[in-house]
Amino acid sequence: MSQGFRILKKERLTPVTNRFVLEAPWVARAARPGQFVIVRVHEHGERIPVTIADFDPAQGTVTVVVQEVGRTSKLFGALTEGGVVLDLVGPLGEPFRAGRGGKLVIGVGGGFGAAALYPVVRSLHQQGVKVEAIIGARSREFVILEGELGRVCERLTTCTDDGSYGFRGFVTDCLKLRLEELKGQDGVEVVAVGPMPMMRAVAGLTAAYHVPTQVSLDPIMIDGTGMCGGCRVTVASEVKFACVDGPFFDAHQVDFAECVRRGKMYACEEAAARAA
Repeated sequence: MSQGFRILKKERLTPVTNRFVLEAPWVARAARPGQFVIVRVHEHGERIPVTIADFDPAQGTVTVVVQEVGRTSKLFGALTEGGVVLDLVGPLGEPFRAGRGGKLVIGVGGGFGAAALYPVVRSLHQQGVKVEAIIGARSREFVILEGELGRVCERLTTCTDDGSYGFRGFVTDCLKLRLEELKGQDGVEVVAVGPMPMMRAVAGLTAAYHVPTQVSLDPIMIDGTGMCGGCRVTVASEVKFACVDGPFFDAHQVDFAECVRRGKMYACEEAAARAA
């Protein structure tokens, strides 16, 4: 029996993004929306956190979406169907929990954050919660999971920065229009997953409308077990670790300035790794 976790399916979603379906029955049985896994591509590779984009306990599979940004994610992207991922540990982190009394949850996904958003909104839909989604990308070729999200959302809006598809503008522009339409309505909540600047902007916007909001701080995670301290962040004046206390937190309590600094801590090392 070969070592590692077999890749059952690989699908190219964008020029830099791949979806992998991995054979991991134990992880699939325990996984919950919002959690992540730690993967290692080969014996000498680094361990990286990857959000679970889907899971099927009956089939024993876990799906992850990986965007090729750094050296390890590019190595991951080069793997093929039938190949293996050497290590896969999880599920890790706390599952997503919606606020109490929410009648409408608007999911906001930036870039490949739409992949992490999908299991969250699907779970809410299965619970009978009314769900909408706003997803965004630089241009049409980088839009992902539009079909999957559309099947579990009562309303789906796709945004592109350049206007090549859907709504022209940022997800926050579209969200503001929707919040204006819903102004005064009780039970509206927002959950956002994506780049840190996008989530920071969403948090600022929803605070002005007094709409409860959660964000995923997965962009600053490194080790995934709380031992490295790389994802240490202040939430409601308390020190938290995104990987063990999160990844989801109250957006209006997060110190985003600190998160941005955390995200840039290893910029030089990441650049050196890409150039190697």
